[in-house]
Amino acid sequence: MKIVLLLSSLLPVCLSHGYDPFSWLFRRHWQEQHYGSLQADTTGGPCPEECDCPPSYPVAMYCDGRGLTAIPFIPSRIKFLYLQNNAITSVPESAFANATDLVWLLMHYNQLTSEGIDEKVFLKLKGLERLYLHHNNLTSIPSNLPRTLRDLRIDHNAIEKISAADLEGMDNLTILYLHNNALRDLGSSLTSLKSLALLDISGNKLTKVPDVLPASLHQLYLEYNSIDSLPEGFLGGFSHLQYIRMSHNQLSDKGIPSNTFNVSGLVELDLSYNKLERIPSVSSTLRHLYLQANQIKEFTLGSFCSIVDVVNFSKLQTLRLDGNEISLQDIPVETAVCLRQAFSIQI
Repeated sequence: MKIVLLLSSLLPVCLSHGYDPFSWLFRRHWQEQHYGSLQADTTGGPCPEECDCPPSYPVAMYCDGRGLTAIPFIPSRIKFLYLQNNAITSVPESAFANATDLVWLLMHYNQLTSEGIDEKVFLKLKGLERLYLHHNNLTSIPSNLPRTLRDLRIDHNAIEKISAADLEGMDNLTILYLHNNALRDLGSSLTSLKSLALLDISGNKLTKVPDVLPASLHQLYLEYNSIDSLPEGFLGGFSHLQYIRMSHNQLSDKGIPSNTFNVSGLVELDLSYNKLERIPSVSSTLRHLYLQANQIKEFTLGSFCSIVDVVNFSKLQTLRLDGNEISLQDIPVETAVCLRQAFSIQI
């Protein structure tokens, strides 16, 4: 049975303060400032017949969804190359020899294999910032990736292992999508990623949290793995982390050290679809907590408020407990005081 309790009106709350590490992704004027005018000249070779090079955006070449099996000639003026949704199987060394100023390279949803990507093909791309290789048939990280990358999406492949050398020197990398691969252990492969803000390693074969995670993380996604425990002090080294998603794992009460999630700064915590029998202690500043589909048998108000009075209360807005072993009758009357900012509790 699903019950929604309205405890108070929802107040507008800013979930992120200060510098936004993702702002560069969305600002066209930022692109013009950093890459020159988008109204560039049309020198450097004609646009291939199978692609489009809009006069209003001459530094971009659109070859997506054309049924291509090979990479066409690329004029030297091109900085933004769209090759997704084709049937390209290989990337030879000469593929980008004429277009060394590429900034975005989108090759997702093709039929690329690791053997088909020449190990030297990325060496001359000294300014590449965005590389999309998701939904291909890769079994390893391509060699010699540009150290200028900010956004690397290589999810939905068949990658089993990553070494520290694969990502070494990528000081600018902000976004790394590795979900839905076949990774079992990341070891220390993420050590050098000093600017990483978003890491998605969901849908792999991990049995533990990676030994080393960048302290710069804002968002960490670990859903759909086989993680059954967390290390002591798991969140002690993060000062910017706001979102943790660990649903669909094997976490139990004994696998989570006390007060693991009782850290300030967290905005959202998703522990749904695990094996928890108790509500873990969380910080009073947490806004959204998802615990549905566990084995929780008791509503412990102390998990949210160590003291329940007019002054001390939780900032929690969303709480999901549906699919557990508790009912509406298990919620103490003091909940309205402790969780006064909650607008939804689902049982």
